Amino acid sequence: MAFSTPDAFTTRPTLRGSFGMAASTHWLATATAQSVLERGGNAVDAAVAAGFVLHVVEPHLNGPGGDLTGLFAMAGSGDGASDGAADDAAGGADASAVRVFMGQGPAPRRATIEHYRDVEGLADVPGAGALAAAVPGAVDAWLWLLAEHGTWELSDVLAYAIGYAADGHPVAPAVVTTIERIAPLFRSHWTSSAALWLDAEGNAPRPGQIITNPAYAQVLLRLLAAGPDDGTRVDRIEAARAAWKTGFVAQAMEAFAARPHRHSDGRDHAGVLEAADLADFRPGDEEPVTYSFRGHTIAKTGPWGQGPVLLQTLAILEAYGRLHGLTDEHLDPSTAFGIHVIAEAEKLALADRDAWYGDPAFVDVPLATLLSDSYAEERAALIGETASAELRPGSPDGRTPIDLASLGETGSGKTGLVDDIEVAEEVEDAALEAEPGAGPGVAPGVDGELTTDTSGQTRGDTCHLDVIDAQGNIVTVTPSGGWLQSSPAIPELGFCLGTRLQMSWLDETSPSALQPGARPRTTLSATLVSGPDGAPLFTLGTPGGDQQDQWQLPALLRIIVGGWSGQQAIDAPTFHTTSHLSSFWPRVWEPAGLIVEGRVGASVIAELEARGHRVTVPGDWSLGRLSAVGRDAATGTLWAAANPRGAQGYAAGR
Repeated sequence: MAFSTPDAFTTRPTLRGSFGMAASTHWLATATAQSVLERGGNAVDAAVAAGFVLHVVEPHLNGPGGDLTGLFAMAGSGDGASDGAADDAAGGADASAVRVFMGQGPAPRRATIEHYRDVEGLADVPGAGALAAAVPGAVDAWLWLLAEHGTWELSDVLAYAIGYAADGHPVAPAVVTTIERIAPLFRSHWTSSAALWLDAEGNAPRPGQIITNPAYAQVLLRLLAAGPDDGTRVDRIEAARAAWKTGFVAQAMEAFAARPHRHSDGRDHAGVLEAADLADFRPGDEEPVTYSFRGHTIAKTGPWGQGPVLLQTLAILEAYGRLHGLTDEHLDPSTAFGIHVIAEAEKLALADRDAWYGDPAFVDVPLATLLSDSYAEERAALIGETASAELRPGSPDGRTPIDLASLGETGSGKTGLVDDIEVAEEVEDAALEAEPGAGPGVAPGVDGELTTDTSGQTRGDTCHLDVIDAQGNIVTVTPSGGWLQSSPAIPELGFCLGTRLQMSWLDETSPSALQPGARPRTTLSATLVSGPDGAPLFTLGTPGGDQQDQWQLPALLRIIVGGWSGQQAIDAPTFHTTSHLSSFWPRVWEPAGLIVEGRVGASVIAELEARGHRVTVPGDWSLGRLSAVGRDAATGTLWAAANPRGAQGYAAGR
């Protein structure tokens, strides 16, 4: 059976050119990145400029108080400067040059299980409020990347974000929807957020209205002012990092976190973040975890993130093919059989994520075994003709997994429509359940359902960006956290703290147990693919929390196995399972749950239901916000593609 061919229809062309390409979840970030490339910056300069713009234009999806992870590969050496000469068709970097971009802050030094459980009286880390704040890593990480591999002055890179924050930009409908839904909390409890996001009458802005964030503009200007005029480019960046980590920003964060405020449990707590936590944080680069698939090398983060889930799923799928004498038919995400097998493989990999993943500096993660052929065959043998409704972690190296079923709650109708689900709702309260509709111009599952009440019970989302330049430099980053709905705004900074610690367990037996200095097991999970020649070929990423790797996988299969173009793969209908523990409070899961876009077809949906999947169809264009950039191995032509869902993501290039 041949792999499905793509439909002739796509929403837009896959962009192709030779100069440089960018794609992201917001058109202004994409335009910013392309502008930097046009003015002589490299892919890192462009990505950093776009990343700071995303803080301003998608504040409901990421913020300076949040975090990020990604991957990159540099064609040159030194600080990433290029002489402007394009390399040959093989590209300027090789697979050995691929690095993980690590901007995930750890738990603060006072974030202990004993404090949360015994002093604060919590059973779980809250989904909103400063107790959920990991050390903000995004800004320090962006500045590190610029110093190490960029070429531009910090003032030039930040000029775009400063302009949009100080002079304003037309607010996207999804931002307005988020503000409207959380406005009762702002008015009742988070008054500093009300002052930032609501007008004098307590109303949210209108879609398209010009909004500003002068406080954040001043933060960026003060970071620039910290640098010496007579120093080097790197000296000025390092001075800005110091002002962030040990100066006025860190001090403001500590002072504000210490003030009790409403959390998602309906009570007021003070946070535990201190300035010293920011000073201790070190962003940087790491070796990726990789898996060879059909002649390609897939690179992901380590098991402190969920990235290896995608690799393990691929290993299980390949093992399933060997066990059953199949070639490609079980990998086809356009058929009921392919969707069934892929979803069942994902359930097994996600169960292993929850049972075994954690920060390797604190726990022994049996990653080599989890990605081995022999273990993959053990797991693949569990895939039957019908959908599993169990959480089934394996026993790598004979280890006994923790009891996942005792850690989560089942919930019928859990749709997974929220990208990067910042869930802080009482499951039993039906009034707080997400409904299939979204705000004006917003597709469900795209910019996310956001529900709230005055206790601080919210849901949020994430961003993504990709850049490639003519010299072969390539960057893919998924920024998140620090949403405007995460915790009260810090007035003098113009942003709030993030909530990544909700991914940590208040259970000492979990590999993701809350520990000072340990990175919470983030869901942020970009992908970088190298070709058979060893050179980086393309990047891919999306918002989506637990769904990030699930939405990337069908696109990867369509590109690598099916030979589809980037835009064809992104446009195609997709799906994800909800039959796993949510990484987000309150840890709901839906046994045998499967979410599919209606465009997969009625006959496919009927067969999936006959196989025992509890299918939810939220809409025809409702899942994922993928974007990608790459290079054609044969011609050296650059390409880019972006998700049409939600009418917000765009690609650009020439």
